[in-house]
Amino acid sequence: MVWVPLSPMSSDRRAPLRSPSTTTMSLEWLTGWSWSLDGLRDFIATGIQSFRDCDATALVAVACLLVLFVWYCYHVGREQPRAYATVNALMQSAEANGVQNGFVYCQSPECVRCSHHDGLNQKLYHNLQEYAKRYSWSGMGRIHKGIREQGRYLNSRPSIQKPEVFFLPDLPTTPYFSRDAQKHDVELLERNFQTILCEFETLYKAFSNCSLPQGWKMNSTPSGEWFTFYLVNQGMCVPRNCRRCPRTYRLLGSLRTCIGNNVFGNACISVLSPGTVIAEHYGPTNIRIRCHLGLKTPSNCELVVGGEPQCWAEGRCLLFDDSFLHTAFHEGAPEEGPRVVFMVDLWHPNVAAAERQALDFIFAPGR
Repeated sequence: MVWVPLSPMSSDRRAPLRSPSTTTMSLEWLTGWSWSLDGLRDFIATGIQSFRDCDATALVAVACLLVLFVWYCYHVGREQPRAYATVNALMQSAEANGVQNGFVYCQSPECVRCSHHDGLNQKLYHNLQEYAKRYSWSGMGRIHKGIREQGRYLNSRPSIQKPEVFFLPDLPTTPYFSRDAQKHDVELLERNFQTILCEFETLYKAFSNCSLPQGWKMNSTPSGEWFTFYLVNQGMCVPRNCRRCPRTYRLLGSLRTCIGNNVFGNACISVLSPGTVIAEHYGPTNIRIRCHLGLKTPSNCELVVGGEPQCWAEGRCLLFDDSFLHTAFHEGAPEEGPRVVFMVDLWHPNVAAAERQALDFIFAPGR
């Protein structure tokens, strides 16, 4: 049935009369509209027939795959981390393996490695979820995987590399890194060698007294003496110490890859007196590389990482992964003086920028 507009009623004298041309245009428009509807109907009928002609088994398989994909996305987003070993369990494991050093036994409540608390993995996962809600899950796959499987990664690592707190999977592992790994920061530190050395020498004059000078910390060692003067300690600035080394502290702000707002970030002057041996131990994580700028390097001083020995050189940087089993010693004569390095933690070069931002949020001091 075709709808045809009615002509104006003769009783309504105000209704305008349609001209022949106007009536012809209306009929042509209606005819075109009818053809458009017929085409749309044929298109829909063709689509329905094509759907009916499809293999029912294939359609069911596609539907099942879609349902599984949606379920997987929901499951991954809501999954809680597995309850693997906590920091306390890791410390007990380290003691059982005979790893004895000042870090394991310092029992400091502020130390990220020595603070014994349960539910570490759940806490990290909660922090990751909070970060993702504020920003994005994009680029968080490796961190998410690392937190969910943390206990398995830590317990299955070879004895040569066992970070004590957090292991990020799929990072290249090597005891030492080339200078090109963080070329900008290495060159900047080396150009400012004399500046850092001068501020250290001013500090070291206080050691003429018998007592430990203010701002210095003594670490336990099997033999000898190991002192550290922190500018940044586990992501926290030490204001009093920074005021005593203002140029060195300002230099940290110019480094592109310095870990500054993260419990795994440190910057300090490290001093080994002659006859000192640091017991073999592991660092807390593999997301960083530790940089040593040699300030004073007497003979018979070595750093051994993953069984590979290296010597420091004055004015030169040495980069290594302290999540490998490592030790250091100074077997030089007393008259040669201490071995002194400026130590700063830099990001592992294979940790992406988005991952660095997320890890700073997850491992922020005090979180």
